[in-house]
Amino acid sequence: NLAAAYGIAVTTDMLITTVLTFYVIRYGWKYPLALCIAATSVFFAVDFAFFASNLMKLFAGGWFPLVIGGIVFTLMITWKEGRRILNEKLRADAIDLPSFLDAVFINPPLRVEGTAVFLTAEPGIVPNAMLHNLKHNKVLHQQNLFVTVRNHEVPWIGMDKRLEVESLGHDCWQVTVNYGFKNDLDLPKALQQIKNRGCQLEPMTTSYFLSRDTVIPTIGTGMSQWREKLFAQMHHNASGAADFLNLPNNSVVELGSKIEI
Repeated sequence: NLAAAYGIAVTTDMLITTVLTFYVIRYGWKYPLALCIAATSVFFAVDFAFFASNLMKLFAGGWFPLVIGGIVFTLMITWKEGRRILNEKLRADAIDLPSFLDAVFINPPLRVEGTAVFLTAEPGIVPNAMLHNLKHNKVLHQQNLFVTVRNHEVPWIGMDKRLEVESLGHDCWQVTVNYGFKNDLDLPKALQQIKNRGCQLEPMTTSYFLSRDTVIPTIGTGMSQWREKLFAQMHHNASGAADFLNLPNNSVVELGSKIEI
């Protein structure tokens, strides 16, 4: 029954919107509790009445949007929890970048021409892609940028505040790139500004090194086994950073690693 499904879907959406409005004005905008209750209680009463009246249509087709909503909700919370566990695992295994560079340059590897851009989730941490590059290729580029992309909860961030650059010595730089949620993410374009900071970045001699992690579900830690398998599949199917950051296809090198959660 399409009418029953539509009624449940609309009234549930109205009720959830009212509840979320209460949380925003109470915990986001920090308004007094009494004012928040007064502002949303009437809407909540009306929405709940409509929702309760439509529950009688649950077995006439109203179950369908609830099942769809439950599936989407499960996917969302599984992704969020899986990302949290994965990030904690990466932080636990992280190596301090300045200390690592000091150790590397005691007996430096072969330096090759060009610039290497290593993406890292947190500043000051050695990217897995760099570790694998040194392990397998045993070379280091003449210039190395360790780039962290920050997405801020503001619509726009101007070009004058786009980059934060810190020299690490040995022609290595820690770079933080700031974006608002309405900015177009174009990392190569943003990095062109680094020429004003003493680093000569040429597009034709720049390579972008990315870590491509494969998630391995394990028993006993993290989420339940079926949710870990679901997250592993979602992580496998997720778009890579190369597409997200508009990196040139012929300049990207992906080095994989397996991470147990």
